[in-house]
Amino acid sequence: MIIAPSILTSDLARLAESCKNAIDSGLDWLHLDVMDGNFVPNLTFGPPVIASLRKTLGDAPMFDTHLMISNAEDCFQDYIDAGCNHLSVHVEAVTHLHRLVTAIRQAGAGAGVVLNPGTPVDAALEVLSEIDMVLVMSVNPGFGGQSFIPTVEAKIRRLRAAIDAQVAAGGRPVQIQVDGGVKAHNIAMLRDWGVDNCVVGSGLFNDRASVQENLEVIQAALQE
Repeated sequence: MIIAPSILTSDLARLAESCKNAIDSGLDWLHLDVMDGNFVPNLTFGPPVIASLRKTLGDAPMFDTHLMISNAEDCFQDYIDAGCNHLSVHVEAVTHLHRLVTAIRQAGAGAGVVLNPGTPVDAALEVLSEIDMVLVMSVNPGFGGQSFIPTVEAKIRRLRAAIDAQVAAGGRPVQIQVDGGVKAHNIAMLRDWGVDNCVVGSGLFNDRASVQENLEVIQAALQE
């Protein structure tokens, strides 16, 4: 399973250092939560900060960027130019989803779609052959520290079946990513549901232990 640390839960005053700590711990994905204060209430960062991180961290880490914004169709190229390897966009915020994910892939980045807890899985199935990832939100987007919503299980299992059928028919593989409330106590459960990739925030970045120590706890949970 891929562990994608959510840098939003790190010490933002030492953001580059926090990212380096994650990379030095053996994590080669970084999950970047971009919020616009419109689609979701909070504001975070945009292309200038991402470009600065890319310059500081080099080409190696995967910048997995979750666009919680209402104008992704207008500005996705800015994020790719800033150094993002992968962009996930919300089906709830996009007018022409197929056009957008196709444009993202043509621009050289991976494309994903995001489903809020109350959004039916069918929206992702309509473009499953055109994307690289489905991000299932297991909390409502916009705030950290929320509790995991267990009813996403049915959505994940349906996605797993559809992706496996697509691959069996010679189609493209698609990762299932889950974001929200993922910690050591439930990450093995998500693996068993068919999840490939987990975004982990406070389970990695907290005041109780280092990123390396927290990662070891998570890895141990996956091996049990």
